[in-house]
Amino acid sequence: EPDVVVRRQEALAAARLRMQEELNAQAERYKEKQRQLEEEKRRQKIAMWESMQEGKSYKGNLKLNQQEVESGASTSSAVPKSKPNKKPLRGGGYNPLSGEGGGTC
Repeated sequence: EPDVVVRRQEALAAARLRMQEELNAQAERYKEKQRQLEEEKRRQKIAMWESMQEGKSYKGNLKLNQQEVESGASTSSAVPKSKPNKKPLRGGGYNPLSGEGGGTC
């Protein structure tokens, strides 16, 4: 049975090689994605720096966009809700400072 063992070992080595190649390809894709993200961050920092040099607020655009979103949401939910009449939990004569009502003194 030495032939079977040799074939099995060769198949195992080939499978390991395929898996390693796939892992290397995934790592390369991940590195490329990270490079793109870093480049985008760098561009944003440059744009922010340039706007600061021009005397503009670099966060002004973000605030305007957030206000537009909030104003759109607040107009649709501006309908006042009516409160149902509920009876009070305690009577009108209850005063926690009066000392009545029991205690563990």
